[in-house]
Amino acid sequence: MGCGKSTLGRALQKHSGLDFIDLDHYIENRFHATISELFASRGEEGFRRIEAAMLDEVSQMTDVVIACGGGTPCFFNNMDLMNERGLTVWLTTPLPRLFERLQRNRAKRPILADKTDEELMEFITRALEERKPYYSRAHAQFCATLLEDKSQITITAQEFATKFLK
Repeated sequence: MGCGKSTLGRALQKHSGLDFIDLDHYIENRFHATISELFASRGEEGFRRIEAAMLDEVSQMTDVVIACGGGTPCFFNNMDLMNERGLTVWLTTPLPRLFERLQRNRAKRPILADKTDEELMEFITRALEERKPYYSRAHAQFCATLLEDKSQITITAQEFATKFLK
């Protein structure tokens, strides 16, 4: 959350001509409900089953960049599936930058909206620690620190494309 998956994905779509799918938006469109509503109505287990099925579906597509939710690799065999079907890239972002981004946009994220700055920092730190074993299984890592303005986004997308979309 906050590492720039969607921002970079949209920029890559423009830069490379590949299609871009944000898995959360894909799920919301298919189920005509927000992620928060799906969590509330089906519980985390129910949501994660939907997410795994939709990941399986989109990972069969070609010429596509997919941004999955931050928790997606941590459930079922999702990380294995992603590694089998395409190039997986862990977008790394320093903790202070993640904090800035999430602090700035916390109102848009129900899970963060009521957290104090201290609780937000604890949440980010704990989530990264818990998810690192899954994220570290990605084929590659890429620094997504510089995505703060149009110029940085363009440069970062070009660097990503040069490195991974040859």
